[in-house]
Amino acid sequence: MKISTDRERSCPVTATLSVIGGRWKPIIIYTLSNGSKRFGQLAAFIPGISRKVLTDQLKELERDGLVLREEFKETPPRVEYSLTKKGASLGPVLLAMCEWGQEHLMNRAIEEKVLV
Repeated sequence: MKISTDRERSCPVTATLSVIGGRWKPIIIYTLSNGSKRFGQLAAFIPGISRKVLTDQLKELERDGLVLREEFKETPPRVEYSLTKKGASLGPVLLAMCEWGQEHLMNRAIEEKVLV
């Protein structure tokens, strides 16, 4: 279990990044914002992520209350992942990051053309 530091308790940005930071968590949350997914569907939607890393990230997101893991008593067994209300509340944050990223990529492309 991770122990919070004083900085995480006092800085809202640090607190947010401690929960959704990293390479894969924002992408997992974004993918689940379009509805529940099974593990294989998530793996297919996120190229480049290993099954182990996906498993670990989902467990962390579940622990932090952002993702719900639901097991269905069927044959074969089925598990679906979805966003909790808390996880869904990150939608505007991820949208703002997406918009900023698009503008950044566009500006970088323009700058590279100018420099060539």
